Amino acid sequence: MLSRVAESIYWMSRYLERAQNIARLIDVHGQLVLDQPRVNPQDHWAALLHASCNYDAFLESHPTPGPESAFHFLAFDSEHTGSMLNCISYARENARGVREILSGEFWEQINALYHEVNDASTKDASSAQLQHECFFSRVKALGLSFEGIVNGTMSQQEEALWFRIGQLLERADQTSRILDVKYFVLLPSSEDVGTPLDQIQWSGLLRSISALQVYRSEYGAITPANVVELLVLGRRFPRAILYCVTEADSALRQILGTQAGFFRNEAEQLLGQLTSELNYQTVDNVLANGLHEYIDRFQNLLTDVGEAVHSTYFTH
Repeated sequence: MLSRVAESIYWMSRYLERAQNIARLIDVHGQLVLDQPRVNPQDHWAALLHASCNYDAFLESHPTPGPESAFHFLAFDSEHTGSMLNCISYARENARGVREILSGEFWEQINALYHEVNDASTKDASSAQLQHECFFSRVKALGLSFEGIVNGTMSQQEEALWFRIGQLLERADQTSRILDVKYFVLLPSSEDVGTPLDQIQWSGLLRSISALQVYRSEYGAITPANVVELLVLGRRFPRAILYCVTEADSALRQILGTQAGFFRNEAEQLLGQLTSELNYQTVDNVLANGLHEYIDRFQNLLTDVGEAVHSTYFTH
């Protein structure tokens, strides 16, 4: 496969996953505001901006994260490269460049998603109104459908592997950032740990990653240690960090046919090392050394993996 084609599919997948993540965060945010009336709404929007890695960019053009300005910035701001609208636009443009590789169903679906979000961006609607209209639920449903379309209508060769790799690396990154925001931003006071407020926030975090039902079935009562175990070291949950990097490692090795335990390039080496480290990690070690510090290191390593993938496969 041409490196240009592989890169377009990879970034198309990452942008689709990123847009879906923003929709999840905004959707859950509305419920958190209702559940926590004593918390300043600006703090909630600041947390969302942190979780989506957009806080600094927001402050460049806005003084404070007010509800209307922060919502528009995250969802529909055409001047902000990380908005949900722009992520979907970038995904669609990448898809247009490799349209001959994609199935007709895939192209129709990405167009449907683009027009759904673009039409909503032209309305004078608030986050609460769009939630009432189930807009974000439709965006999430459309986003989830792409994986099924790839698996059900496209040749399961390199194009499907690159879609999978982009999706999994982006998903691991987003899960780590959402978890870090809860630990480091949402609950700055140790006095609130273990209180109903704390439980509401952990529940909201699990809902934002579609993990609450899975968590309840495996653990029952919510505790920070169990949440970290599921989202960082979960082997069966599709949005857990360990699951994502393990599956991405397997997909990347299939590109060149590299056997497990071996590597042919820096990208395979770095991703394999990261997978091995997570496989032998425990939740007690993660928490003892500091969750924020652990996630910060993980994100740096994942960035290294992304750079190695780009230099190894896309620059030739």
